[in-house]
Amino acid sequence: MEQYGKILLIAMPFFLLLIVIEKTYGYFKGIDHAPMMDSISSISSGMTNAVKDALGLSIAIISYEWMLSHLAIWHVKATVLTYVIAFFVIDFYGYWSHRWAHQINFFWNKHAIHHSSEEFNLACALRQPISSFVNLFTFLLLPAALFGVPAQVIAITLPIHLFLQFWYHTRYIGKLGFLENIIVTPSHHRVHHAINPEYMDRNHGQVFIFWDKLFGTFQEELETVPPVFGITRPAHTWNPIRINFQHLWLLIKDAYHAENWKDKVTIWFKPTGWRPKDFDTKHPIAKITDVYRFDKYGKQHSQLLLYWSLVQLFSTLGLISYLFGNIASIGLPNIFVYGLFIFVTIYSYTELMDTRKFSMFWEGLRFLFAVGILYFYGDWFGLSKLLSFSNSVLIAYFFLSLLMSGYFVFFEFRNAQNLSYD
Repeated sequence: MEQYGKILLIAMPFFLLLIVIEKTYGYFKGIDHAPMMDSISSISSGMTNAVKDALGLSIAIISYEWMLSHLAIWHVKATVLTYVIAFFVIDFYGYWSHRWAHQINFFWNKHAIHHSSEEFNLACALRQPISSFVNLFTFLLLPAALFGVPAQVIAITLPIHLFLQFWYHTRYIGKLGFLENIIVTPSHHRVHHAINPEYMDRNHGQVFIFWDKLFGTFQEELETVPPVFGITRPAHTWNPIRINFQHLWLLIKDAYHAENWKDKVTIWFKPTGWRPKDFDTKHPIAKITDVYRFDKYGKQHSQLLLYWSLVQLFSTLGLISYLFGNIASIGLPNIFVYGLFIFVTIYSYTELMDTRKFSMFWEGLRFLFAVGILYFYGDWFGLSKLLSFSNSVLIAYFFLSLLMSGYFVFFEFRNAQNLSYD
């Protein structure tokens, strides 16, 4: 936990800097592919995933350590070659787990969040799941285990492999010549994120594109078919926690309404998007039928709500940074109390971004939670040792946050004329 938290503490500013550079470049080019509300939602999703991972809130049915100890033919030392082998094995593992996430109804739930943005930019790369509490695909690392690749090598290579998937989430980089035949490029990944019929469920590679060419899932980006991004059943929310469980909730409802037991059981393992016969008529859900004619979500909002959402985003980033930098000293079980508070915080301000009146309840709950923490611990998990006035600052911030939510819910949301375009 502590080591991963420190890695994230280093990685977060780097990712944010690149997001700001992309946004600035789009501004000067006059073509902005990163609307602020969408980016705030994406970064908020990344924060939920980072907190979940840093707190170790996931398990593997078959752990890599178990496969290594029981199945290794021989054991090797951690050399440069070992890391290279591990990297290729992890990319093979990533290709198949990614592909199955697109092809099987139940597994799509953990991946839909990544595709939920109707834009394509660096920020949307941070839309990662919190709904994947169980890792079912660790067995795909079997080749590394057989060759005796040390668990430490896998543990170090996995986050590196993940971070290398960040850069190609952009529309500002065209095709890259001969590299298009070797690695996943922005062009390849634009195809992957597109909902055009020509592009659906293609280019599942994560670092290397040759897996797609080998297994028949490759599609080149066509000049005549500009990619349209999102998911065919739009999320219609900025709240990343809601998005994480939308598809699962749909499956639960469809399984409940299914008239025969076969459909109730098999719906989970059918191709992504499958529903029992006539369900689109009996139990209709919003779906994009013409990818070139649909309204994107949340195109209107007040400038004040935008600015306040930015304040909440950076305040939460500050709270998360303190958690990641002090996991060991905060200790168990306090880190889980802290983590729960972060989840309530993100749920609250993204509900406000959706202009939901019930967001006032969540902000009130968050305020009581914060006051409870300060009362119970005497300060914010030891922060007063660094900043003697931290309690006063935090109380003022939480109270201001409650007042601002009240203003938006009881005044601004009732006056649609306050809205403007991002």
